[in-house]
Amino acid sequence: MPSPSRILLIRPSALGDVCRTVPALASLRAAYPEARIDWLVQDTFAPAIRHHPGLSGVVEFPRKALGAALRRLDLRPLRGFLKSLVDAQYDVVYDLQGLFRSGFFAWSTKAPRRVGLANAREGGWLFLTERHRVPPEVHSVDRMLEVIGRSGVGLVHDMRLYPSPEARRRASVDLVLATSRYALLAPTSRWAGKRWPLERYAKVAGELLTRGYDHVVVVGAPNEREQCGPLLELAESNPRIVDRIGMTGIDDLLALVERSSLVIANDSAVLHMAVGLDRPLIALYGPTSIARVGPYRRAADVLQMVDPGEPLDHKNDDLGRRLMSRIQVSDVLERIDRGGR
Repeated sequence: MPSPSRILLIRPSALGDVCRTVPALASLRAAYPEARIDWLVQDTFAPAIRHHPGLSGVVEFPRKALGAALRRLDLRPLRGFLKSLVDAQYDVVYDLQGLFRSGFFAWSTKAPRRVGLANAREGGWLFLTERHRVPPEVHSVDRMLEVIGRSGVGLVHDMRLYPSPEARRRASVDLVLATSRYALLAPTSRWAGKRWPLERYAKVAGELLTRGYDHVVVVGAPNEREQCGPLLELAESNPRIVDRIGMTGIDDLLALVERSSLVIANDSAVLHMAVGLDRPLIALYGPTSIARVGPYRRAADVLQMVDPGEPLDHKNDDLGRRLMSRIQVSDVLERIDRGGR
């Protein structure tokens, strides 16, 4: 087949999955250095990949705005969005989300080649012209790369993420952190079963300040402050514990992670940012498969206490709390003393 000149990569969400999709972009760019390569991504997650040098353009999927319009029975915004996909005249589209919605978007482009998973969920495979069956047990990064590779593209395992120059500048002049050696804690998660107990995070934060770190920075989304009570109490009484929960967008969060000396996180997007920015990392895992969605090629950085034969279901809160509680403060401190590697 002739080399495509206009390529669309579809991976709208979630934020951690978007970060894990970067090797697919790197592979496509290496294979087609002159092509236009765009990425359809949820608008709120666009800052995570907007400044990647391999990307030509971002197609922002305004999920909330389109949803609000559809609830009003106003189809005009959706029609306009779909028309923009057709107008771009893509030669090939890669659906790496593997759901009905992403398959529908691929079909809506009218591209002659629409590549994705033969075992895509929700019937998403129906919208594709080129389907590749990849076992679901493999790591999500390798699963996406397998789709890319089977379409004839050489694989590049490059997870590198790129904060914007503006975010890097803001981080470089941060009055508290610009010249500081700091550890970054990401103690929150959407799923209760993925959260390490907050009082243990608080103990670790105090210990970090006795182990050569100038500051400990706590990050999270604005709606996650309730999860962080003990750490926020520490921040109120100790200026070396820096509360940045809800105060950083994705771009500034990337820049904070990039300058950190250590990241300690639950299974969350920040963890995958740390991988993409090659930071020392301690990843705290409970009922989640490391082989499928752990930090890519960084399994040695994971702390997980799961007995053979135990189920892995992050949506089971009781199971998750039980497994996460097995990780002791002493286990994390031992990793810290080893440099987080």
